[in-house]
Amino acid sequence: MRKELKYILLLLLCLNVHTVFAQYGQINRAKPLSTRDTLRTEKKVSDDQLLDSLRKKEDNKKDSVVFSAKFIRVTMERFLSDSTQTFALDTGLYNFENYSPLMDPRNPRISLGYTGLSQRSLLFEPSKTIGFDAGQHALDVYALRPQDIKYYNARVAYSNLTLFNGFGSSAEQVFKIIHTQNIKPNWNVGFNLNFNGSRGFYSYSNVLQQNVSDVNAALFTWYQSKSKRYNLLANVIYNNLKSPETGAILNDSVFTSSGNTLFYKNSSAVRLPNSYENWTDKSLYIKQFYYLGRIDSLNKGNANSKILPTQRVAHTFLVQNNTYNYLQTNQPDTYNVFPDYYYSNNRSRDSLVVTHIQNEFSYSFYLRSKSVKFVKNELKLDLGLIHDLYHYAQYVSDTTLNQYGYQYIHQNKVQNNTFQDITLKAKLSYRFSDRIGLEGDLRQIVQGRDFGDYYYGAKLTLAGGAKAGKIILEAYSQNSTPPLIYTNWVSNHYIFHNSFDNQKTTSASFNYVNNPLQLDIKAEYFLIANYLYFTAQPGGIDAHPAQLSNDINLLKISIGKNLSYHSLHFDNYVVYQKTDYQSTLRTPEVYTYSNLYFNKTFFGVLKSNFGVSVRYNSPYVAPSYAVGIAQFYNGPNITFSSYPVASVYFKATLQRTNLFLMYDYANQGIQSKGYYTVNRYPQQDRLLKFGVSWTFYN
Repeated sequence: MRKELKYILLLLLCLNVHTVFAQYGQINRAKPLSTRDTLRTEKKVSDDQLLDSLRKKEDNKKDSVVFSAKFIRVTMERFLSDSTQTFALDTGLYNFENYSPLMDPRNPRISLGYTGLSQRSLLFEPSKTIGFDAGQHALDVYALRPQDIKYYNARVAYSNLTLFNGFGSSAEQVFKIIHTQNIKPNWNVGFNLNFNGSRGFYSYSNVLQQNVSDVNAALFTWYQSKSKRYNLLANVIYNNLKSPETGAILNDSVFTSSGNTLFYKNSSAVRLPNSYENWTDKSLYIKQFYYLGRIDSLNKGNANSKILPTQRVAHTFLVQNNTYNYLQTNQPDTYNVFPDYYYSNNRSRDSLVVTHIQNEFSYSFYLRSKSVKFVKNELKLDLGLIHDLYHYAQYVSDTTLNQYGYQYIHQNKVQNNTFQDITLKAKLSYRFSDRIGLEGDLRQIVQGRDFGDYYYGAKLTLAGGAKAGKIILEAYSQNSTPPLIYTNWVSNHYIFHNSFDNQKTTSASFNYVNNPLQLDIKAEYFLIANYLYFTAQPGGIDAHPAQLSNDINLLKISIGKNLSYHSLHFDNYVVYQKTDYQSTLRTPEVYTYSNLYFNKTFFGVLKSNFGVSVRYNSPYVAPSYAVGIAQFYNGPNITFSSYPVASVYFKATLQRTNLFLMYDYANQGIQSKGYYTVNRYPQQDRLLKFGVSWTFYN
């Protein structure tokens, strides 16, 4: 029976994978490093047997070992910030069906309809960054970033192929590849390659400009010296994201008309058939750090061992080139998508090119007792200096006359600027014991274009016993320069020249976490001064940046609680947020996610979950979307009805293969014909989806 199931999985993969290569890639959204639901069905052998088997393999002798996730350790840069530690590879089913960044249960998002299109967070999620910001973030979740890369210690070659597809539909199709292996015991290399060729639900699938075409590629390496003192992390990343900008379908009453609304959705007319965003990102990232003085080891000899330095010096080098293109080809704005045009009425080729070179130097000092079994009175001090060099140029397609009197199209450079920022940063932490810890974080730009930007934060952790849980108290104050698109922007349809004050955010939060009870509660308060946003005249489409003169108060309370009874599980997450400027900060007051599922093992090998998940948010005034600048703005005051969105799924694991079958938005037609999260842009229809993740150890 086990062999028959494997053949069925192989057949399904072959039937679906060919459609993905019609277009390109989905981001490799970083999964949690949690080992929850990690499943191992391989034969258990002792460590001595494993070692003997590896030796036999190296000698080209007969090998009897069963390779498994036990041979692979994984980490990320943020886990190497103050020690060297790795984690077990997560091969489980947890959250496997929520493959799209738009479906993250605890970070819900609004979008233009499906994976690959412009999006933003449904709830209030402030950015904690300071310094230069171009202001273009609508496609960020689909890109790979240097900090997203996972690094491995792979005693055997590890590969993973993942496919997500819609049965009988090309509305969503995602394919991802990971391969990594150690070329030496202390040196690992690997690559990520991801494609997204989704075509959506309401567009001409044969019109190339209406299809998503994303590619993410990354080469990465992790080298650790034999003495464990020196570490090198490096990656080269290329992102090419193409997102349709159709201006929405013409039929604004597709879900609300009382008449017959049946039509061929893949041939529905749109306002801009030949219009799209094309963003590219190329980067080289190198981080080196060296441990000075005494080195301590925790859990030495075990898989979960940690290398704890007493002093550390580090250098980070980043060179990055980002290009943000908007293209509209040979079509007049018949349906008034744009408020105006300044260069051409039927063609746009707007481009912003940003080059960023960063050097960061840091020194860390750790003061602790020689016995590291019991963490007590441990002091850590991190000091850093960051130098950022930026150059940006903006271009607009224009027509002019040549020397013979003929018109020709050329790219006109309308902005060109080079500047630098120097940032000082410091982080101080003190642990009185393993139950009480205090941290302080300081970042201040002391010279350059963004002089005066700062971020000051503090965190206190109070932990009780194993059953009592822990309390985390946090507070921060932030002062940040307005993004470029708010102050100086020149394009075919939008020109902004503004002088805004820095936006200031002050926040305090209380967080209670109890793992045995599977409970976490968080209350956050935000005070926002000089809030920046995009708006339009009442009922208009003239999206433009604005700044609120009054302070905004916002309270956000989130509760997560998981229940279980034998094989039955019920996971829940609820968010309530309230602000005194709901008309400006357009988000729902309530968001909920519930997931009810049942564990079952078939034939002794097929570990599976049957479940139904439901998402819901209360009605809110939906934002509009400005084509050409990729910004969500406060447009017409339109509030859509809100109904739960339910998905029924089955997911399972068989040896090294995970799979799921899901009927997404299964309740369409029961309570509503469909739903919106953004004005004019209908969301996905019900769709039967299939996903498979195949892991290989060689």
